[in-house]
Amino acid sequence: MNLKKAGLLAAVGVLSATQLIAQAPPVNDVKPFAPETEYRTWSIGVHGGLLNQSNLIGLRRRFDKVEHNFGYGLYVKRQILPGFGIQAEYVGGKVAGAYEGNNNTFETKLPWSVALSAHVTLANINWRYRQGVIKPYLNLGLGALGFEPSTEIGGSKTTYEKTTELFVPGGVGLKFAVTNDIAIDLGYRLNLVQSANFDGVSTGGSKDIFSYTHLGVEFAIGDKSKPYLANSNPVSAMQKEYLAQYDELVAQKEALAAQKAENEKLKSQVERIYADLADDDGDGVANRYDKCPDTPEKTKVDGAGCPLPEPKAPVVQQVVVTDEDRRVVDEAIQNLEFDLGKATIRPTSHASLNKVAALLIEKNFSLKLAGHTDNTGSMQTNLRLSKERAEAVKAYLVSKGANPSRIEATGYGPTQPIASNNTAAGRQQNRRVEFTLY
Repeated sequence: MNLKKAGLLAAVGVLSATQLIAQAPPVNDVKPFAPETEYRTWSIGVHGGLLNQSNLIGLRRRFDKVEHNFGYGLYVKRQILPGFGIQAEYVGGKVAGAYEGNNNTFETKLPWSVALSAHVTLANINWRYRQGVIKPYLNLGLGALGFEPSTEIGGSKTTYEKTTELFVPGGVGLKFAVTNDIAIDLGYRLNLVQSANFDGVSTGGSKDIFSYTHLGVEFAIGDKSKPYLANSNPVSAMQKEYLAQYDELVAQKEALAAQKAENEKLKSQVERIYADLADDDGDGVANRYDKCPDTPEKTKVDGAGCPLPEPKAPVVQQVVVTDEDRRVVDEAIQNLEFDLGKATIRPTSHASLNKVAALLIEKNFSLKLAGHTDNTGSMQTNLRLSKERAEAVKAYLVSKGANPSRIEATGYGPTQPIASNNTAAGRQQNRRVEFTLY
């Protein structure tokens, strides 16, 4: 029956621990050498097990037939260091035994015992330990117990008065981590009673020993967002922080390398743009659009960079722009497309531009080309791109026979929007080249 009670108590403790696993909240990380206030330092435990006179060191005390009886206890522990704590414990139950060769027996009731012990967790002393699932421990202390022995020797029963004595508990054990807050406690304790009459027989005067083998559960108490100090390993925490800082430095180094590569790419693009905008013969037409690159200095040139013919006497005539003329220009505007981010006119726009060129030749119209962009990118880049696109349209019209002197190309960048730049549709409307006939 006593063994059943011990097993039942242990099962209840393990079941309670298991049910609490799902309730455990996340635990905050604590930096190395953090103050004690960053940890939980208190825990409580309950256990049940077997009390008897057997012991692992092979000593026996007169009654050589071992009897197992149910014992129970609870304790409160204050953790001072990750591997060291002070534990106050209560244990109760009874111890009994008999002689193998006769009917002599004893039974000692142990209604209470209290002890204060030093508790050393061995796993946390090992610096290589990181995440301990099994933690061996030692404890040693001093306490007092109240006991009431009774014997039956040669058929004569004797009951002794209740006695209080000092005793020295010392033990070993294993704690199995279930969560950061809960551990299963399996321990063995040897108790040296400072009395020879614990078993009711003081013959020989040697002090009595009894042992307690127990299984229980330990719970860390306090703020659940803080880690339990007994689970802490400062060296492991230092390594974790170091690795995190190292990973951060590696990430920063990689980001700097990527930024450097991007800067080199942008530098190459800028140099190429400046090369495209260079004007070696100083005629005002960039090399990219200059079809006559060796024009003498101060020579007046057309939009393609070629010398203009000698000016003739101006012929004054009235210019009449019809609705059909405007329709041709509007169609060219709607069909005008450039390569993304460039001033290269797409072939799909050539047909409508050819009509505009024919109109300029036939009616000798003047044409103002105004390039516009949205506000995406820098002002300098947008002004350049709008000017280049207007010049590209002018160069194309001139290549089809239009009079370059009657075509004015200007770039305004993002300074004259016709719609909001806060939407994609608005920005699309703002990216345009306007044609004005006069």
